[in-house]
Amino acid sequence: MATITECRGALDRLSDNLARADEGVRGAAALDRSLSCHITDLDTTFTGRLADGRIRVDSAVDGPPPAKAQIRLAMTGDDLVAMVDGELNFAKAWAAGRVRLEAGFRDLLRLRSLL
Repeated sequence: MATITECRGALDRLSDNLARADEGVRGAAALDRSLSCHITDLDTTFTGRLADGRIRVDSAVDGPPPAKAQIRLAMTGDDLVAMVDGELNFAKAWAAGRVRLEAGFRDLLRLRSLL
């Protein structure tokens, strides 16, 4: 089972990957939205922002998200690490119910190119 430190590291690597991505992916991630990522097996939520094509993690809190972020993710720590490491396809994990993504309709349309 992935640790909180490994999950935080995975979010940092994901942010770095977004920053280095091609222009199309960076454009899709160029939203300015609040973000939460609930790690279900650790019952920990990382909160922050998706802004300027990067993910900024502001805090980690115990339990579910304390407030409703504009973009909300939920998954196990192992799935987060596997996705960032390229071992788990996001779209397949989402379709199988291993990953939950909730956002406004327009945000989902923009984010689909990241999937």
